[in-house]
Amino acid sequence: MNDPHFWWYVTRASAVLAWVVMTAAVLWGIVLSTRVFRGADNPAWLQDLHRFLGGTALVLTLIHMVSLVLDPWLAMPLDQLLIPLIADYRPVPVALGILSFYVLAAVQLTSLVMNRLPRRVWKAVHYFSYVAVLAVAVHGAFAGTDAGAAWYQGVATVIVTASVLALVVRVVMARRRPGAGGAAPAAQSTEGSVPSIAEANPTDPLAVTRMRIIAKHPVADGVVRLRFARVDGRPIEPWYAGAHVTLRLPIGVERQYSLCSDPADRAHVDIAVLRAEPVGVGSAYLHDIAQLGDEFEVIGPRNNFPLEAAHEYLFVAGGIGITPLRAMIEALPPTRTWRLLYLGRTRSEMAFSRELEERYGDRVRVIAGDERRERVDLAGEIGATAADVYACGSSALLDDIVAATPVERCHVERFVAVDRSAGIERSAVIVTTRRSGLRVEVPAEQSILTALQSAGVAVATSCGSGVCGTCETRVLAGTPRHLDSVMPDADKDEIGVFYPCVSRATSPELVLDL
Repeated sequence: MNDPHFWWYVTRASAVLAWVVMTAAVLWGIVLSTRVFRGADNPAWLQDLHRFLGGTALVLTLIHMVSLVLDPWLAMPLDQLLIPLIADYRPVPVALGILSFYVLAAVQLTSLVMNRLPRRVWKAVHYFSYVAVLAVAVHGAFAGTDAGAAWYQGVATVIVTASVLALVVRVVMARRRPGAGGAAPAAQSTEGSVPSIAEANPTDPLAVTRMRIIAKHPVADGVVRLRFARVDGRPIEPWYAGAHVTLRLPIGVERQYSLCSDPADRAHVDIAVLRAEPVGVGSAYLHDIAQLGDEFEVIGPRNNFPLEAAHEYLFVAGGIGITPLRAMIEALPPTRTWRLLYLGRTRSEMAFSRELEERYGDRVRVIAGDERRERVDLAGEIGATAADVYACGSSALLDDIVAATPVERCHVERFVAVDRSAGIERSAVIVTTRRSGLRVEVPAEQSILTALQSAGVAVATSCGSGVCGTCETRVLAGTPRHLDSVMPDADKDEIGVFYPCVSRATSPELVLDL
């Protein structure tokens, strides 16, 4: 460090390395969005590498900036290092470097708190990283001392060319329509990564899309499979296994159905509907009245049941609860270790049972009540494995699974909400809506959702019982009392949301992002 040129060397090296690593982070993110690693085993590290590259680029940039201050030949003042357009030395190129640093810092910061940000904000910040890579190219060309060197020009040419081509690929992939015989890649991370609830909903989960029925056929006694495609012919929005959609039926009701197709196939989405209601209502409408070509308003996809990375999986399906689990199995890489226990009353009523057995062999165990009388030892099955357990089915089945599975390995999705209000004294609460500036007094006997809607606050809703997740609302202050069955309470607290259709508050006041 006694060499007077030491900091000059540090400045040059850190600048080039930061640019290269930053570009690598952007390119890697684009590669992940194309799902070319769909068949990779245990690909959680792919996402981790993307985050690591971004963080490393930020650290190298900080080293570059510190070296500019410590370089005795330049000794750049701190204000000129942080405030654009006031530098004595080439103010415009330096300003581009400063702004690129702020973009890089913003990308990293928003990634750390992405669960507390609207998805569109997080995505908008990330899109600026493309601009930052090119801005750094201009910064280096006009503010750096190596711009005339052959090696620098070679590096710059490769980086700029790769960045432009990758950006073109990203735009094309986002707009690509699925072909007649194949599926367009989904613009999301590879399956098997560890999505948070926010990451599991890569697009607006409350967006309404017009879709039409393009196929309809029975898959079991009392179960019909419906295939939907967008009316405008565009690809389905990206979604993760475990997601569901809400159908707005022409008879004036909304119903939620899990997606049971392959998330990688964006040409269409499939649902399987069990006849479970009187004629003319809900599922009976889809069985008896809905025809090919009929159009519906579809909300979502939305995901409160994401498949997280694990070394081994045990899937347990009860009846029509096979639907989200089938999508999870489709999304897993071929070498992933998993088993499926599929329980039902009769084999003829178990959708996809023959297909799953023929395709996956001894990984699938179908247990039909009309073929055996003894009760399945779920506790024994779960206790004999260290696998993460994913289950969907009746309340009784899920209660048994929750009781037998360590909480850190237990993942369930319910069709019917659990009554969690027993023994809880309901009290009045004051709700403040930050964006609309209203202060609403909610009496003990009224739900927060009803009170908000009565006060003119627009809150999306569907089931009204705390199971679908449509009314998800961000909590800015106060402590909610979670009474829903959408997801584990710890997950809701982590991302700062609650469901006002059934939930209350333990604090006297809640401040909501409405």
